[in-house]
Amino acid sequence: MTIDPLAQNAVEMVESWDDDLRSADVLAFPGYTVPSAAEESVRTALIDLYGSPAVWIDCDFHRSGGTMGAVAGVRVVRAFDRALEAGLPVVQTVSTGGARLQEGMISLLQMPRTVSAASRHSAAGLRSAAYLRSPTTGGVFASFASLTDLRAAQPDATIGFGGPRVVAEVTGAFPPATSHTAESALRNGLVDAIVPPARAWEWLATAVGALEAGPLVPPAGRPSGPDGTALPSDPYQHLLRARGARRPSGLEWAAWLTDSWVEIGGPDPAVRAGLASVGGRPAVVVAMDRFAGRTRAGAPGPGAFRLAQRAVRLADRLALPVLTLVDTPGADPCPDSEAGGVAAEIARTLLALSELAPPSVCLVVGEGGSGGAIALAHTDRLLVLEGAVFSVIGPEAGAAVLYRDSGRAPELTRALCMTPQDLLRFGVADAVLPEDVAAVRAAVTDALDHARPGSRHGRPDAATAAAVTH
Repeated sequence: MTIDPLAQNAVEMVESWDDDLRSADVLAFPGYTVPSAAEESVRTALIDLYGSPAVWIDCDFHRSGGTMGAVAGVRVVRAFDRALEAGLPVVQTVSTGGARLQEGMISLLQMPRTVSAASRHSAAGLRSAAYLRSPTTGGVFASFASLTDLRAAQPDATIGFGGPRVVAEVTGAFPPATSHTAESALRNGLVDAIVPPARAWEWLATAVGALEAGPLVPPAGRPSGPDGTALPSDPYQHLLRARGARRPSGLEWAAWLTDSWVEIGGPDPAVRAGLASVGGRPAVVVAMDRFAGRTRAGAPGPGAFRLAQRAVRLADRLALPVLTLVDTPGADPCPDSEAGGVAAEIARTLLALSELAPPSVCLVVGEGGSGGAIALAHTDRLLVLEGAVFSVIGPEAGAAVLYRDSGRAPELTRALCMTPQDLLRFGVADAVLPEDVAAVRAAVTDALDHARPGSRHGRPDAATAAAVTH
């Protein structure tokens, strides 16, 4: 078992495992020659990964088609359990044709066995990451390879449960060129990044925390600093300023507040998430981006909220604090979004934050619009920038509901009391922050350090109690 030469001296073999195992050919399959132990698809080892110990699972298409039979399953299960016993992360390099057909149901049984082993490792709060090469299909992709915390794929790799030939046989046609690719998997949130082979080990090391990641870099042409225009006194003008094109959104603030970032991929760019560092401590950051969206800019759909849930659940499992950044006019209400269950996904996002054991902090950086915004704001501390707003509904939609006249939005904006000072007065927010990067960094870091897990329930309870008369 050898390390990819592209890893150079950054990854070193420490100990190879289970090199003597060989299949017993229980089916006596006609014409099948049992591969030698060295030619089995899966090899496992203890490695030195950029100076940190890790467990490596390598499934290689060049060895027996990367197919998973009994030997592969035993090696994978033992690798996860050894990593669990030693408290080590698991990194995977995978290319596979799926289950080993010549071993029949014995091969298929390796799917639940390896999933159970991965679950034991995950439940202990240990990290895992996979690099998917071409092809990655079938039972390996549908078991332990898809359960890692983070996944990257080789450019142009064939990625999918059913390989193209299987798809053609079952459906009568080969899949289109836009399907079953690494790029399609990235668009749909099935992998978190596309990484060239030369950077595979570096990405794996950053994904499991063995190497410091680079910074988050927003797209070109975005606001380069906080909005320096004067704050208007009129609430409606305040709202318009919060929506202004020159005002940075959650993604910009995420870049300014974090020192490193490993993307947690999702299908809707209205919400971005990452394993990051904030004030020198690891954290999970979930940021709304009102400049981007799958169907409408800034309006998160079901996939955006599923990403948020995934990020929060990952933080819970790894015992990391969560920082959310809110800026949206509201969730996407289009028919596809409704059909995709956007209401239920908002509810599940609130549930994920409600059940989170580590501390959580929300920073409202722009417009907080309705349920789409509160989904990320159920946190132990709620901070609001002085130029932000938070409202039960966008005033245009609200005016259409209450008055059948969206032109009365300015009037409704004033009535809804959505400015930071109003939020503080009603006990909705904990603090209002000046729009200065250094000051906000200090406040957010302090909030993450001192937020008391579970206090996310007390603030809304107290605000509600103050609004009820007896």
